Amino acid sequence: MRAVVQRVSHASVTVEGEVVGEITRPGLMALVGVTHTDTEDEARRIARKLWTLRVLDDEKSCSDVQAPLLVVSQFTLYGDARKGRRPTWQAAAPGPVAEPLVDAVVKELRDQGAEVATGVFGAQMSVGLTNEGPFTVIVEV
Repeated sequence: MRAVVQRVSHASVTVEGEVVGEITRPGLMALVGVTHTDTEDEARRIARKLWTLRVLDDEKSCSDVQAPLLVVSQFTLYGDARKGRRPTWQAAAPGPVAEPLVDAVVKELRDQGAEVATGVFGAQMSVGLTNEGPFTVIVEV
């Protein structure tokens, strides 16, 4: 499982003109990708990592300051563009595998006490954010 994590002051996801997920104060935006071999154990591990990752101001984590997270599924994180001009998506898990694992990440975060907003799995989403720093890191478990 892989996540691209950005420190944000604001982030939102819009589907068909409607805001479906939003955080309006400093926190983290996490694009989460799932591969074929991922399990609920990886989902729990990446959720705990996101919740405790010390990347906010003064090296604080979301858990330290109760900062919100916006979690959006992103199968293209497992795209491979090393050959040719068109990426392949063979390493990305199909929807029936990936969706429950992304849901498990969100559930684990909420079970840990996090405020979590989400996108809509499989939808055409418009993501807007203000990246503070800018700060972006890739997290893998």
